[in-house]
Amino acid sequence: MTTLKVGDKAPEFSAKDQDGNVHSLKDYKGKKLVVFFYPKASTPGCTAEACNLRDNWEKFQAEGYEILGVSADSQKRQQNFKQKYELPFPLLADEDKEVINAFGVWGPKKFMGKEYEGIHRTTFVIDEEGKIFDVISKVKTKEHASQIL
Repeated sequence: MTTLKVGDKAPEFSAKDQDGNVHSLKDYKGKKLVVFFYPKASTPGCTAEACNLRDNWEKFQAEGYEILGVSADSQKRQQNFKQKYELPFPLLADEDKEVINAFGVWGPKKFMGKEYEGIHRTTFVIDEEGKIFDVISKVKTKEHASQIL
């Protein structure tokens, strides 16, 4: 779905997290960053994915990674999701889809024979220089950390 590929410069972005704090790509310069896009907070697949990343948080920290989750959910929904599952990383509430569109993960989807527009579950691994190091479009929600690390 996305046209971004390994070696491309990651798009500049700026969005508020579940607590209203603004996160921008430039805040993560010099760090490795995982940006994972998920369709909807607190749904089974998204919960499995976020919890798998949470359960491997120490491994990510040991490797020098920061993690940002992004969906089009409201700040309140992201806050509930983060609290309920004790997620150690920020969740961006991208209701206007600025970040989602910048990374090109919004588009037509099919589910049970119905077509609709939505977020394609995709993860971008960005290096210290802001370049895309990996794009994971076939996310395995229950073992996502092992796809990244």
